[in-house]
Amino acid sequence: MTHLLQDHPTSGGSGPRDVAPGVSEAAGHAFAGLFRILKVARPGRPIHPKGVGLTGALTRTGNAGGPSGLDWLDAPGTDSVVARFSRSVGLPSQLPDVLGLALRITPSSGGARGTASDGGTADVLFSSTGWQLPGRFLLQPKLDASTATLTTLMPYRGRNGPVLLGLRTISLPGRSVTSGRWVLGLYWAKPAGPWQQCGELRLQAAPEPADTPQRFNPLENQPPGAQAYAWTRRLRERSYQTAQQAAPPAAVRTAVPQAGVERPETTGNQPGSATTGRNTMSTVSQLFNTPAADVWQVIADGWLYSGWVVGASRIRAVDDTWPQAGSHLHHSVGAWPLVINDSTRVTAAEPEKSLELVARGWPLGEAKVVITLQDQGNQCLVTIAEDAIRGPGKRVPKILRDPMITVRNRETLRRLELMAAGGAGK
Repeated sequence: MTHLLQDHPTSGGSGPRDVAPGVSEAAGHAFAGLFRILKVARPGRPIHPKGVGLTGALTRTGNAGGPSGLDWLDAPGTDSVVARFSRSVGLPSQLPDVLGLALRITPSSGGARGTASDGGTADVLFSSTGWQLPGRFLLQPKLDASTATLTTLMPYRGRNGPVLLGLRTISLPGRSVTSGRWVLGLYWAKPAGPWQQCGELRLQAAPEPADTPQRFNPLENQPPGAQAYAWTRRLRERSYQTAQQAAPPAAVRTAVPQAGVERPETTGNQPGSATTGRNTMSTVSQLFNTPAADVWQVIADGWLYSGWVVGASRIRAVDDTWPQAGSHLHHSVGAWPLVINDSTRVTAAEPEKSLELVARGWPLGEAKVVITLQDQGNQCLVTIAEDAIRGPGKRVPKILRDPMITVRNRETLRRLELMAAGGAGK
């Protein structure tokens, strides 16, 4: 879904190739809804969460074989470029992922027809796809950039009809975008026509490659002479706007704490969590209208665990020392008669302040849970951070498991507040 959902809407007309408005409108709402779910887990960047900033130049050679119909492509010139290379889902580098390359192009020389409107910038977004038909219109996961072909996936509208842009690697030392100069050929094609080379893009990372906070905005910054078909605007605009919205207050993610080390809270759109590669936990918070002492009384009574923890169906036994470090409670997970018997162990505890647990539910696996209480007089800010640490659950990509954990723990907090307000545990 990468830059498919971040394309180039303008006020251009629909043209003869317009898709039924109802179909593209409904699809656009569906994609936007999906992005709102993804932003629960990744408030800053729901897709392409980590990237590498690049700089370079684009040399346009013109089109000797005939004009493309895009002013920018049809005039020779050289543009300076700031770029971001990223992986869509954010899977480990050992696994294929949809690759994205976002370009911000600033004209530095060339004729008037080859520069951006009003001397500004143009944003052009590419994703890894096939090169021939029909693959050029289908996203394709790739292991590395050197073997990938990248296109704009959907065409621009030019003077002579639809125009698709593409990039192919010419050279890339070390098969990594950070290992040297990355040289790509720039091409254009009609949707069903042959590719024609019209330029060369040269990019390189800084000596210490880092992500860029730059947010590319193809909704406003388009190459001269290029417009978006109305059906692509309906399909993509809402998703792009959703991705750019500020993070919701409840969707806060914090770095997994190491034993004995305190870390400041960070959000998903802060560079600390985006560039270091450190794992993060799905985290939600809620302000209770009860003091911390009342909330702790519920937490400290292990027999009440199934009353507020979503998924726990019954408690079978509780250690006398609960909730001290090393103590266990034995619970069941699931709905009768399909229940799993397992246990939860306390790894650290500070009364009325924090509780760290390892919750087991094999064969699904184990999860680390950190509950913190911040006393505010007659109120208390309660936070639950959780993530899978062992078993099949950990193999589920974070972009999928984080929203599920977040939704469940929001309900857990609601139940805990009701029990604390009602005097449970006293």
